[in-house]
Amino acid sequence: MAVKLLLLIIFFAVMVCVGVVSRKHASNVNDFVLGGRNVGPWLTAFAFGTSYFSAVVFVGYAGQFGWKYGLASTWIGLGNAFLGSLLAWVVLGRRTRIMTQHIQAATMPDFFGKRFNSNALRIAASAIVFIFLIPYTASLYNGLSRLFGMAFDIPYTACVVLMATLTGVYVILGGYMATAINDFIQGIVMIGGIIAVIAAVLSGQGGFMEAVGKLAQLESDIPVTQGQPGAFTSFFGPDPLNLLGVIILTSLGTWGLPQMVHKFYTIKNEKAVKTGTVISTVFAVIISGGCYFLGGFGRLFDDPAIYKADGSIAYDAIIPQMLSTLPDILIGVVVILVLSASMSTLSSLVLTSSSTLTLDFIKGNIVKEMDEKKQLLVMRVLIVFFIAISVVLALDPPTFIAQLMGISWGALAGAFLAPFMYGLFWKKTTPLAVWASFISGVGITVSNMYFKFIASPINAGAVAMIVGLVIVPVVSLITPKMNEKKVNDIFACYDEGVYVKRKVALPEEERA
Repeated sequence: MAVKLLLLIIFFAVMVCVGVVSRKHASNVNDFVLGGRNVGPWLTAFAFGTSYFSAVVFVGYAGQFGWKYGLASTWIGLGNAFLGSLLAWVVLGRRTRIMTQHIQAATMPDFFGKRFNSNALRIAASAIVFIFLIPYTASLYNGLSRLFGMAFDIPYTACVVLMATLTGVYVILGGYMATAINDFIQGIVMIGGIIAVIAAVLSGQGGFMEAVGKLAQLESDIPVTQGQPGAFTSFFGPDPLNLLGVIILTSLGTWGLPQMVHKFYTIKNEKAVKTGTVISTVFAVIISGGCYFLGGFGRLFDDPAIYKADGSIAYDAIIPQMLSTLPDILIGVVVILVLSASMSTLSSLVLTSSSTLTLDFIKGNIVKEMDEKKQLLVMRVLIVFFIAISVVLALDPPTFIAQLMGISWGALAGAFLAPFMYGLFWKKTTPLAVWASFISGVGITVSNMYFKFIASPINAGAVAMIVGLVIVPVVSLITPKMNEKKVNDIFACYDEGVYVKRKVALPEEERA
């Protein structure tokens, strides 16, 4: 117990110290929200990865999908790495950085407002961000409850409050730069932790080959496999179609999540984008691939502790059950790993929520005149507000909040992915097409919550994204076009030398 508590104390102390040291990088709105648009590739790549993979992935998704699909769930991790990280950086990284810098957009709603010359779109996007990031934020704490019950005698309530408070402290003090530096530290912890845990769990089963042999003997309870053994070690698992839906949502979904895309706004130059692409992909292969690979062995730890009173599986209990037999020092490492994953994502979400609400909703709409000092004050107050709401919801989540958690990714990605991507690449994208994507993305995922016309919320989110990718070009072709001169002026940002001509503030090496 003393060793585990010492690890916690050191971890929290480092996080707060980074916030204190980073105060000088949070003196104005540009620095607080974007790190001065001068963040290096390592910090940006780790910030992207740690915001992507939280305790929801390690404890919830890895347990749930590992139980359902066996070792084939590793495909989800690889999809996250190559579709959600590599391809996202290649397709969106450079263009996002250039266009958002050119039109001076600091958030995703700000991008929609300026790219499509519509304050109404900015307000609508900020409302969608607020509504669907709050339950997602609250869900981050869920993976901690069973782990802390297993590892410590500390009440879950105290753990949640402490984690939220310390996250709030370093984000309020240091803004985006403190978040990025802490994400880098937390990412290193996550890499070391997942490698150690996989090695220890497989060792406890007699090694990799022995564990796979045991898993191959288990009969599948999926009807399509007719109870045959070996389904959980097969190449595509017992249910390939639903597995594909999970891969699409958890991989392509990141392309439309505001807290993920925001990382491309901050990176300092094109060379950093290329370096960050490689780093982010390797990080995702290790963390996401490792999490789902570990979860694939979940059925070897079938125990009464993972069942609810009604006999159904408590998926959040599977990974903690796997870890319960580890040595104390490794349990301490796991707790720090999950804390790292949760705090990094939490800091990214609350910074995104507070900056969006301040810059895109309050400024210019509710409060007409806001100087930099007032904007920073409001953002810091809202960070406290968002963290407080997430704590309240995490401690006593209402049923509708629990339902919203499951559709947060689908609604956000379904609404934002298509118009954001087309907006970066296609001049003919129209404001009405963006509205159509907002309505279809939120409409499909929310209505499915009540009418269940698509069996899985995960698949509903994947459908919402695909519909958006079809509906945006179709609506754009039949609706009034934007002013051609304004659009050409926006897309001129991709022309060589345009930054120097327009005197946009850039790092010295790019200005030269």
